[in-house]
Amino acid sequence: MVSQPIRVVFFDAADTLFHVNGSVADIYLQHAVQFGFAQNPGSLMAIKQAFSRAFRDAPPPIFAATEPVQIKRSERLWWFDIVHNVFYRVGMFERFDEFFDAVFQVFEDPRTWKLYPETEVVLGQLRAQGIELGIISNFDSRLFTLLRGLGIDQLFDTVTISSLAQAAKPSPKIFQLALEKHAVDPEEALHVGDSPRDDVEGATKAGLTGVLLDRLEKSQGQSVPVIRTLEGLLPLISEA
Repeated sequence: MVSQPIRVVFFDAADTLFHVNGSVADIYLQHAVQFGFAQNPGSLMAIKQAFSRAFRDAPPPIFAATEPVQIKRSERLWWFDIVHNVFYRVGMFERFDEFFDAVFQVFEDPRTWKLYPETEVVLGQLRAQGIELGIISNFDSRLFTLLRGLGIDQLFDTVTISSLAQAAKPSPKIFQLALEKHAVDPEEALHVGDSPRDDVEGATKAGLTGVLLDRLEKSQGQSVPVIRTLEGLLPLISEA
């Protein structure tokens, strides 16, 4: 549990602060059909399963590129390989490149995403308590556009993403870089996210307090704090 006063709270981004409005598989299927994908009754489930596997098997989003344009190109190629892997499994189609261009832009559109109901309230309450807020995410640089579009960019003091940090969760390095931005010790920071491996184990190994956000109540026997919504953070921090 939280053992001393917390000065900084870090958050994962997608599926912690906000989520896809619908599902990734739905969006892929909807747009693929427009570009000639031959849909069948099992397509949605097949895409969902193929995406889970392709995303799990992908290398960490860490690139040698350092210039902004090169980083964005590397991020795009990383996603191209994942999406190509999905449709290689479920059925390739002639206009795939056009489809990818379109769907890549869709996920940069804030309208594709939706804040969880409690997100803004909890962030506002934490800031009112004088706590600094940051994001530590493996999301790519489109995250900055999304944060602005969702209206929460001004609530965060720092945003640390893997492609700019050249480290990805669960590596301790990305957590250490985020801590340095706030000039705090690991024991003074907490990180909350929905992934037991990337968020909780990664944060814990870096010396932070890791908190698992388990909205679907799937976790069992966790030795770390578990919350069902972001509102569960407030009593944890007040007890420290």
